[in-house]
Amino acid sequence: MDMVAQALELSRKPHVVIATPGRLADHLRSSNTFSIKKIRFLVMDEADRLLEQGCTDFTVDLEAILAAVPARRQTLLFSATLTDTLKELQGLATNQPFFWEAQAPVRTVEQLDQRYLLVPEKVKDAYLVHLIQKFHDEHEDWSIIIFTNTCKTCQVLCMMLRKFNFPTVALHSMMKQKERFAALAKFKSSIYRILIATDVASRGLDIPTVQVVINHNTPGLPKIYIHRVGRTARAGRQGQAITLVTQYDIHLVHAIEEQIKKKLEEFLVEEAEVLQILTQVNVVRRECEIKLEAANFDEKKEINKRKQLILEGKDPDLEAKRKAELAKIKQKNRRFKEQVEHALQRQKAGGTGHRGRLPKARPEARSGPGPGLRPTRPLPAQPKTPSSN
Repeated sequence: MDMVAQALELSRKPHVVIATPGRLADHLRSSNTFSIKKIRFLVMDEADRLLEQGCTDFTVDLEAILAAVPARRQTLLFSATLTDTLKELQGLATNQPFFWEAQAPVRTVEQLDQRYLLVPEKVKDAYLVHLIQKFHDEHEDWSIIIFTNTCKTCQVLCMMLRKFNFPTVALHSMMKQKERFAALAKFKSSIYRILIATDVASRGLDIPTVQVVINHNTPGLPKIYIHRVGRTARAGRQGQAITLVTQYDIHLVHAIEEQIKKKLEEFLVEEAEVLQILTQVNVVRRECEIKLEAANFDEKKEINKRKQLILEGKDPDLEAKRKAELAKIKQKNRRFKEQVEHALQRQKAGGTGHRGRLPKARPEARSGPGPGLRPTRPLPAQPKTPSSN
């Protein structure tokens, strides 16, 4: 949205301002007419996301905002998941904060039917197409959101499902803001019944008419799963969430079940029907990948990253160098840890001498135990370890 138009609206001193941290911080830095020194309430929605540090760090923007607000105010934080950062923040508060947590036997709503579908990694897309075809045949008016882990996968799946004549639209961070608004408008108005999105759509979207959520990948964190499946079964309505689980994701499912305090039930499909479309799905997926590579999708992603860093006042080349150095340090630490573990394993396999001490090396090897020495059990030939005195 145009910052000039927003600045004009802010100059009229509205009673309520709803903003993202980055855009609000930009206005505070660039405008002399806009001030929040007299506000009485500061509300942070999705507080767990705003306060976490990672690929999208809001620390700098939040520092600018908190420096501009008055000390005497009421701060309210809302979150669907209670993270360690929020717990620490509660303990650091100068005044005793009011804390309320909804008590429920499970972390998700009762109207949500949660299931998993165990699939081999290499044929996951065939199962996805079969699922969508099944829902489309049984409930043509249903709306479906499919969550993926990367922008590229999101775009490829969107192209692939369109090849199968499914009304599909994509939503990810590589799209321009106008394109995102247009995609959401088409999905909300039911022009397109299927929305494929990254986790950019897992928070804040309130579309009551979504009947099904499909996780194309098993979320790495339980809180991501909770936010994803929260896009359906809203306002007392029924909803269904299905997670495609590969042979490598079993531990992730266990972590999710432990967090939500509920066991996921298996979703059964006819494997014979999946096998019938397997080859066709693989061919279409590969065609879409080739087409996307020809459009330089990855190159555009790197360009957008550089633009974002420049807007944040950072040097892209220096940031790339810093990340490379951090990667080297992590690799070095990982190698050192592996060497230590290997040495401990060798020590354990070769024996540690008396009372856990390392054996002392002798200048010469003897054929017998010698005076004052007791016979010891033979040591393994490899790895070679000096015998004990």
